[in-house]
Amino acid sequence: MTETNRLREILQLVEDSLDEPRLAGSDLARRAYLSRFHFDRLVHATLGEPTGRFRRRLLLERAAYRLARGNDTVIDVAAEAGYESPDAFTRAFVRAYGCTPSAARRGGPPGPRRDFRLPTPSSIHFHPPGGLRLPAPERSDAMDVLTKMYEHHVWLTGQIVDRLDGVDDTALDRSIGLDVEGIDEAPSLRVLTDRLVRQLEMWAAAVEGAEEIPVGGTSVGQLRERLDDAEPRFRAAVVEPVRNGHADDAFVDATCMPPQTFSLGGVLAHVLTFSAVRRTLAVGALATAGVDDLGSGDPMGHVGGTGDDASTISRTFVERR
Repeated sequence: MTETNRLREILQLVEDSLDEPRLAGSDLARRAYLSRFHFDRLVHATLGEPTGRFRRRLLLERAAYRLARGNDTVIDVAAEAGYESPDAFTRAFVRAYGCTPSAARRGGPPGPRRDFRLPTPSSIHFHPPGGLRLPAPERSDAMDVLTKMYEHHVWLTGQIVDRLDGVDDTALDRSIGLDVEGIDEAPSLRVLTDRLVRQLEMWAAAVEGAEEIPVGGTSVGQLRERLDDAEPRFRAAVVEPVRNGHADDAFVDATCMPPQTFSLGGVLAHVLTFSAVRRTLAVGALATAGVDDLGSGDPMGHVGGTGDDASTISRTFVERR
């Protein structure tokens, strides 16, 4: 089992217990099919804090958030956090936040715009209104996001091309009835796919210094061949240099009349911006033609996680009010 899977399983188990704040650690261990000793060791090794402390901290963070909203009484919040009496809750809250629950409810720390997160080695916190905020397994920067968006573009364009085999020529060449002024006029599914591939061909050739760019065929097989040829060239000419810190490197595009100067970073931004419109229209046109397994073509799964992941590990807290 990978560290990520182990963390997900532990979080799922602990999260599932947060609406049962008085659940004993031995009950959690039983649900994990482990002895209490081995379960506590596993949680501590993975999260950096004991099971009980981890759960109590998340419940206190949720309590601080609900108090700051001002919609819940201190007694109700204390009960939801698993405390048998408001006095016990007040003592724990003061130790954690340096003010009473009543003061927090009146706007003292933590207030509506103040940070209610408590110090923790795991960097896992309650996230309003009812989830958890999880740390990234490794640090990333804006360039990582940009290149992941490109990977999604390549993947989805390939998926679109692959699915054209399941669409007849009439549907391929029918105007989709929706266009974006200044980008494509009355495009069809075939035209949109051709232009997705053409973008990569055109800019790869421009950076390579080609004097002209041949016009390729638009049958499904030809579109696939063109994509397989153009994508590695575009990656080598544009994406990899940008990834390696050369986004501001410029070139003169002699195929323009008159010739123009562009930066590599500008080319990548251009391709991602205009392709997003075309991909979205193409995915919608496929769905209209009965090929709907691509959903909306959302890039979230390629850039940091998916909605499904979020639903399994970040939706335990249910907002009741």
